Amino acid sequence: MRDLASNLGIVNAIDPAVYAADNTPAAIDLLGFDSAVLSLHIGAGGITFSGTNKIEFVLTDSDDDVTYAAVTDADVQGVSGISGGIIKSLKTAHAAADVTKIGYVGNKRYLKLLADFSGTHGTGTPIAALVIKGHARAKPVA
Repeated sequence: MRDLASNLGIVNAIDPAVYAADNTPAAIDLLGFDSAVLSLHIGAGGITFSGTNKIEFVLTDSDDDVTYAAVTDADVQGVSGISGGIIKSLKTAHAAADVTKIGYVGNKRYLKLLADFSGTHGTGTPIAALVIKGHARAKPVA
């Protein structure tokens, strides 16, 4: 049997909760890993999203955990047409829960993921996000 668990590091990028406002992004350190995948878990929308009342997921990266810059198309897999680091936008009705997988192929050490709320969100939306760090240089991964 192959052992995948000892080869991956998994951390919360956005703690599971019902959000109606921006989260405070935590720095995700990729030191010791050569790949990463973001897994966005989004429940049914608490509101009907629109171009005004929306949630945009913004991914930034950094070499030093001080200066962060928005990712571009060259930094990720699974999405394209990125502007301002926005890797996913909720701008239309989101009636059912889903999971979105986005690969990070950039070369920076740190990542931050922001759920950026715009407009009015009287009812929150369930959100969670994981960063799955792969290709560990030292194994087993705790």
